[in-house]
Amino acid sequence: MPEQVPLLEIRGLHVSVGEREVLRGIDLAVAEGEAHVLLGPNGGGKTTLLNTIVGLPGYRVAAGSLRFRGTDLLPLSVDERARLGIGMAYQRPPSVRGVRLRQMLDVAAGGELPETTVGTLVDQLGLDDLVDRDVNAGYSGGEMKRSEMAQLLAQQPALALFDEPESGVDLDNIAVVGEAMNALLKGPRATEPRAAGLIVTHTGHILEYVNADVGHVLYAGALACRGNPLDLIAEIRRQGYERCVECEACRPQ
Repeated sequence: MPEQVPLLEIRGLHVSVGEREVLRGIDLAVAEGEAHVLLGPNGGGKTTLLNTIVGLPGYRVAAGSLRFRGTDLLPLSVDERARLGIGMAYQRPPSVRGVRLRQMLDVAAGGELPETTVGTLVDQLGLDDLVDRDVNAGYSGGEMKRSEMAQLLAQQPALALFDEPESGVDLDNIAVVGEAMNALLKGPRATEPRAAGLIVTHTGHILEYVNADVGHVLYAGALACRGNPLDLIAEIRRQGYERCVECEACRPQ
């Protein structure tokens, strides 16, 4: 049988922001339906990697390749990558004045959502007071995270990127966000394919709510090791990131 092409395949990726090289030779493969966690200290390049995958401006790829289902992503714009099936929940999403959240859900879905679907998202994520307000305008941290999750659920991407989903939210909101992430990553029905995920976290708190298959530690712009996500978190909490990359729970990338 021919070897299956990974959903996301990154090879030798070097990325600079301005004059500074942030990512230094990233190799990473995510298969269909897999959930990966990207751990690392602040400033280590985690958000840079996600923003490069999604195609935001300001991230210069100096070397390497980035492929999605075999398609070269580097020449493609943000919207072209979204149409291929890549979605992202941002750590600090911008406000969008003049666009209601209800309208943004239609945009994410690629067409007008049935009112029943909107109602389900509103109930699932507690969006009653937000759905007819401008996107992220005056939202609290937890409201922004719930808004981002609603847009991802409307889009139903094949690959969902989550940038620090637990950042700036209280425990109640983390639980709601975690349940929504599980709903996306497990798929709407057990018989249907689930989305793959790449979850960026500094603290690892989101792993109390979301199951992941593989963990990676991104340290100083390089993937230092991989292993069981919960084992990695336990080592990080005991020893910190500097010692973690040498611990027994880790395997070299």
